[in-house]
Amino acid sequence: MPLWQGHSPETRAEVKTCAARLRAGFEAAGAAPVECPILLPADTLLDLYGEDIRARAYVTSDALRGEQMMRPDFTVPVVEMHMNGGAEPARYTYSGEVFRRQEEDESRANEYLQVGVEVFDGSDPAAADAEVFALVRAATEGLNLRAATGDIGILLAAVAGLETSATRKAALMRHIWRPRRFKALLDRFSGRTPVPPSRLALLSADNPLDAAGPQIGLRGRAEVEARIAALKADADTAPLSDKQVGLIDAILEVRETLPYALTRLRDIAIDMPAISPAVEGVAARAAALDARGVDIEALDFEAAYGRTHMEYYDGFVFGLYAGSRPDLPPVATGGRYDALTRILGQRAGRPDGIPAVGAVVRPGLVVELEAEA
Repeated sequence: MPLWQGHSPETRAEVKTCAARLRAGFEAAGAAPVECPILLPADTLLDLYGEDIRARAYVTSDALRGEQMMRPDFTVPVVEMHMNGGAEPARYTYSGEVFRRQEEDESRANEYLQVGVEVFDGSDPAAADAEVFALVRAATEGLNLRAATGDIGILLAAVAGLETSATRKAALMRHIWRPRRFKALLDRFSGRTPVPPSRLALLSADNPLDAAGPQIGLRGRAEVEARIAALKADADTAPLSDKQVGLIDAILEVRETLPYALTRLRDIAIDMPAISPAVEGVAARAAALDARGVDIEALDFEAAYGRTHMEYYDGFVFGLYAGSRPDLPPVATGGRYDALTRILGQRAGRPDGIPAVGAVVRPGLVVELEAEA
């Protein structure tokens, strides 16, 4: 049920008190408190996520500031704030409402509180990952939460290392967070899925532009010609080998406790050296987690974890779940987003970005689980 709909004033106060407690814990660990606006410029979010963001954000506009969106999360405004003049290293914490449109499931909240912590520190990324994970585990101690972890960087490295065209790599990279589309592209690029007859007819025509049909819509002749040229170049590209596709499939099937997953990934890296740096990054993080007292022998690792709901993460990802309440969303989520700092840093004159990792906790879910306990 949405946070402020159907709940008593006492429950609302309890959730806010929990949020204050969580934020105070992050402050005690060295994070500086920051505040972020509720209305964010829509162009920033559209540049990052494309038009898809409209399906899950509330959009408004005015004559002076143009189109704006109600804050869907805190990470983007915090990164923008830091890239516009924050010192390094830096640790921040925040608390406040976020807003998500819900068009299919009315039981899911469209407004709820988040409390988060963000770490900007490139001196030891593995240690920063472990720091954030340990902070969130400590903040939710006593709730008996199950931890799921992964690393998007392994799949990114695998795609970057494929023996195929830059165009095909870019297409796969773009759809890593859309598993069905990613698989469809992989099947097409490997020849598992035949080229549609309509495309074969177009490419084999003496004059493909005429075969494409009459000009309709906003695309001009030059755009259509460029698209046909791209399709021809793709058709001339050799298919991905069964070995390469098999290695990608093997990565996506890794789902073990962390030590066993690391062994499996190292085995795969023998045949796919491109992922070796990312795999050793997982090993360094495992050592850092172990040094912080995390039982890595019992920590689940899934190479495909985070692909459907963590679009801006490009490395370590994790979530904490209530085993007794599988109906609930994750109580906490987090991960590394180095690429996001590079993208937003370009506007601030800092195109190199800075390694960063963060996490959020939902105090409304914490209160609900504490009440049940």
